[in-house]
Amino acid sequence: MEISGVGVWSQQLRYGDRAEAAEAAAELEELGYTALWIPDIGGPLFDAVGELLAATRRTVVATGILNLWMHEPADAAAAHASLTAAHGDRFLMGIGVSHAPLVDAAEAGRYRRPLAAMAAFLDGLDRAEPPVPAASRVLAALGPKMQRTAAERSRGVHPYLVPPEHTRRTRESLGDGPLVLPEQTAILCSTRDEARAIGTGWLRAYLSLPNYAGNLLRSGFTAEDVESVSDRLFDALIAWGDEDAIRRRVEDHRAAGADHVCVQVLTADQDAFPREEWRRLAPVLTSA
Repeated sequence: MEISGVGVWSQQLRYGDRAEAAEAAAELEELGYTALWIPDIGGPLFDAVGELLAATRRTVVATGILNLWMHEPADAAAAHASLTAAHGDRFLMGIGVSHAPLVDAAEAGRYRRPLAAMAAFLDGLDRAEPPVPAASRVLAALGPKMQRTAAERSRGVHPYLVPPEHTRRTRESLGDGPLVLPEQTAILCSTRDEARAIGTGWLRAYLSLPNYAGNLLRSGFTAEDVESVSDRLFDALIAWGDEDAIRRRVEDHRAAGADHVCVQVLTADQDAFPREEWRRLAPVLTSA
């Protein structure tokens, strides 16, 4: 499984209309995007992965991320084996521990010892018949402990909501072997006011989650930056402007050591498939 170039991270491909998701996936492949990344906040995840694999011929389909609290390792391994048998080695299982407020909302106190929970889930994948190969999985890893686990037990890391500087530190920490596959949020727009109108509320929701807020504080942002969603923080996390502005941010990640960047496009209607924006960006993102 080759993981390079630029992909698309999309909640619409996961939770939008299924017929349009399949049609969009086929078009994204033709546009040159090399991977499709989808989230997992409930529902039949592997059905969605299968539909996207069936709609494409070459593109990698990746979970960004499979929420380990929602799945049994044996079931995940069986789904991986079935999908790989049907569609070839194109399913990259991105795995993460999610966030305490989200996990505990369903069952208070369940979110404990996330590193141990990840290790136990990976143990289950290794014991399954057949197992999920380490080369077919990556971990959502923001901090150094989870990154070390990823380097030892998977193909690499899939950091979400990070600036290029985080990519640089991650590459320096992991060395040349493990893959570094960051997500980059992008808004095609003309002005800061337009970008802010689309992205501030979206970003504020993520900043309420302690894993993301803590990572940004470790990265040199202040509590005031996080609380106010300062321009400094907004600009570091969201690439906004024209096509070249988005291209430059992706290139910053690549220069910092990323092997692949998946771009998440935000628009004013965040439920709609941003198909025109994907088309506009393809010539500058997929031509290299």
